[in-house]
Amino acid sequence: MGSRRIWEIDFFRVMAIILMVIFHTVFDLNRFVGIGINYLSGFWYWEGKTSALIFIFLAGISSGFSNNSISRGSKVLAYGMMITLVTYIFFREQYVRFGILHLLGISMILFPLFKKMNNMLLFISSAVIALTAIPLKNTMVKTSLLLPFGAVYKEFVTVDYYPLSPYLSMFLLGVLAYKMYYYKKQSLYEFNYENKYISAISKNSLAIYLIHQPIIISAIFLFKFLTRSS
Repeated sequence: MGSRRIWEIDFFRVMAIILMVIFHTVFDLNRFVGIGINYLSGFWYWEGKTSALIFIFLAGISSGFSNNSISRGSKVLAYGMMITLVTYIFFREQYVRFGILHLLGISMILFPLFKKMNNMLLFISSAVIALTAIPLKNTMVKTSLLLPFGAVYKEFVTVDYYPLSPYLSMFLLGVLAYKMYYYKKQSLYEFNYENKYISAISKNSLAIYLIHQPIIISAIFLFKFLTRSS
């Protein structure tokens, strides 16, 4: 395969990026413009969740392609902590304690352990983690220390929350897909739809994640300023 990328992984990652940008635009229009779009349930909620689930699943696969998933995961986790700091400054009580980058960072760090597990154990672990989300979600605790695991306290609010339960289950399914199908680091399809633009966007997905919200918010405030001035 040489240096060629796996086109379907790039394709679905770009689809996730598009869904993410659309969802965050809807979120920002609601928060900063006051447009009454319900993103907490229904279509827009699931549109955003679909984007996140694709990202998490693909991260499980892609960790197998990394030369050092621990180093990569530590970098992603550091960016997650940076987002915690920034959102604490701007959102205060709704700041991100354990968002999707925290989840991905820790999952990538643990990837070498997951890779050593046999396939059946990976599948069972994924199912158990997903199922524990129901009782954890309905359990109120008095500490924030259990937030990474999916147990919340009564006053908890945040703009981004992806606890290990249930979302680690999707990462484990990605690891399983890598071990079963993508360990050869080749496309599963005989045909090739590789596109240099899609590959470039996919390759820079982390950078896009970090900068897209400031760009959207800046565009919204610029539009508000220009419409007020005219």
